[in-house]
Amino acid sequence: MKTSNWKSLAGMIALTTLLVACSENKPIEQTRDAAPAAAEEVNSGQAVIDPNSPQLMQIKTESLESSVVPVGSVSAPGKVEANINRQSHVVLPVAGRVNSVLVKIGDFVRQGQPLLTIESADIDAAVSSFQQAQAGVTQAKSALAKAQMDLDREKDLFEHGAVPQKEVFNAQAVTVQVQAAVEQAQAGVEQTRRRLQILGVGTGTFGQRVTIHAPIAGKVLEMSVVNGEFRNDLSAPLMTIADLSSVWVTSDVPETAIRFVRVGERVKIDLAAYPGDTFRGRVALIGDLVDPQTRTVKVRAELANPDGRLKPEMFGNIQLAEQTEQRPTVPAAAVIASDGKTLVWREAKRGVFQKVAITTGVQIGDRVAVLDGLKPADRVVVDGVMLLAAR
Repeated sequence: MKTSNWKSLAGMIALTTLLVACSENKPIEQTRDAAPAAAEEVNSGQAVIDPNSPQLMQIKTESLESSVVPVGSVSAPGKVEANINRQSHVVLPVAGRVNSVLVKIGDFVRQGQPLLTIESADIDAAVSSFQQAQAGVTQAKSALAKAQMDLDREKDLFEHGAVPQKEVFNAQAVTVQVQAAVEQAQAGVEQTRRRLQILGVGTGTFGQRVTIHAPIAGKVLEMSVVNGEFRNDLSAPLMTIADLSSVWVTSDVPETAIRFVRVGERVKIDLAAYPGDTFRGRVALIGDLVDPQTRTVKVRAELANPDGRLKPEMFGNIQLAEQTEQRPTVPAAAVIASDGKTLVWREAKRGVFQKVAITTGVQIGDRVAVLDGLKPADRVVVDGVMLLAAR
């Protein structure tokens, strides 16, 4: 082969080698020129930030905290009732005929206001007993004066030696007995006088009428008396007066939930008569017995009722207590909503964050209870959430 041909062949081989080398080095050079991103989404729901990136300093995480949070409530149907501590039944003090009834159902009465009047033979009997007791006192005092005079005479005779000393002792004994009779008669006078005072009549006049007054201030809820009738049952109430400025709401709480109810705790009441309105009170009494048929315990709450909106026999629902448990909580700022889900960013390791769906409970202050989705040892992003969400 000629020398010129060998030179041409050698040149072609060198050119081919150079082209191959260039084609092989080009992707390598391009890969070297492509610097890693500061943060990249490895897959949906995960974000990675270079541990050396300044952006990582803007991400703050926090461990879950365990707190006592409400997870349910104790509710039961309730009924409004008059506060029996502020209720009075009006009865007759003596048998007699009703002359006039001065109030009607629904009236508001003041304490001491006249309600009705009656006339009774028992009033005349009471006046007669008082006068007889007074006469007994007069008679006893007369006997005492005589006994005292006899005692003085016996003493004088004894001093002059006219009678033995035992006569003086006998006279003294009689005087003491008569003095006791006087005190007994005076006690009888006070007893009959006091009875007339309770009835509200005088001591010296027959044929008086008795006026029955309101024992408390309140509304007349019930009445079972009319003008002109004769009443001799002193235990049957004529009318019922209730002070409705404070009322009760009673409910039957299942025995399985009674442990959550405490005396003095605040309660919320919703009544059918006032939809949308919530009334508040406190638990006043928890029953001591369980109803064997319904397996419930009677609970009573007391409510202020200054405007009289709450009326006996109204029905509603009473929320008596909240069921609480230890639950993990996270700051509210850590929780985000996306596509109908509630999410947080959990730190898998330094620079690696995963989007986790959680089930939340109630919010207490600036923290939210987590019912499912996280473990107690997890750490969540509390600052910089939007930085991760934007990637």
